[in-house]
Amino acid sequence: MIRFGLCCVFHEAPIRFRTATAKYVLKLRSLNQDPLHYLSQIILDNLQALEQAISYCGEHHIGAFRINSQFMPLYTHPEVKYQLKDFGEAEIIYQKFERCRELAKMLGIRLTLHPDQFVILNSPNERVVKASMEELEYHGLLAELIGADVINIHAGGVYGDKSAALDRLMQQIPKLSKRVRQRLTLENDDKSFTPEDLLPVCRAVGIPLVYDIHHHRCLPDQFTIDEASQLCYQTWNREPLFHISSPREGWSGKKLTSHHDYIDIHDFPLFWLSLDPLTIEIEAKAKEVAIARLMKELNLIY
Repeated sequence: MIRFGLCCVFHEAPIRFRTATAKYVLKLRSLNQDPLHYLSQIILDNLQALEQAISYCGEHHIGAFRINSQFMPLYTHPEVKYQLKDFGEAEIIYQKFERCRELAKMLGIRLTLHPDQFVILNSPNERVVKASMEELEYHGLLAELIGADVINIHAGGVYGDKSAALDRLMQQIPKLSKRVRQRLTLENDDKSFTPEDLLPVCRAVGIPLVYDIHHHRCLPDQFTIDEASQLCYQTWNREPLFHISSPREGWSGKKLTSHHDYIDIHDFPLFWLSLDPLTIEIEAKAKEVAIARLMKELNLIY
């Protein structure tokens, strides 16, 4: 069974998630207004939107939904930090988290997380690593609350020495809490690390590799797409997850890394249809519209 995943936001469906800026929250504090009440209302609104998103996915045969990292805005911001127990509405918030978790379970919707690019575990800068680990612990809490089984990150930068950079990454992963480690995954990227680079790391530390086919086409290695797909698939101890997107201007365009509104059906590998089970997150600008079009085209062609 292949399930397609929707990433974070909707293109046409009237479902919206809120966020907040540190500047505005700190301004509220300076005006003697309660920033916690403001943040709790955003979280409650996001939980309502998440419930709608899960229901939408269930109704439209979308099997997975990636939740935006700012679902609980500014949770790790050094000047704003808070905990859910700080809110007067904490009990209601926990109840709504449970409702979303149970709804996703009932409808069979897989929930995933993909922390922002500033999470860099292999940075030589200790402050960057510390902030990255704090952000991952926040994601671990969020994953636990909603029942997500994937916290997906990139390996980071090369910093002039790829081997040393990967060694630093392997040293930091064991320091994370169990709830983060048991959900953590790595993903090949389009600038620094290929599947060939990351497969030994994933095997050594016991975490899965999310195969991004677009990134692999931009930054190839010795493996064919089918070989990389199979090798990445084998790193998983639960349902594997892959990414697909198409370049905005096609493969003859100037910037191959930019994402198109839709998935070019020719970019979808036939080999993936033999992988069962598999979640494929669709990283296309048209979001749920792109998924609907891809599913229709796949039915017509394959």
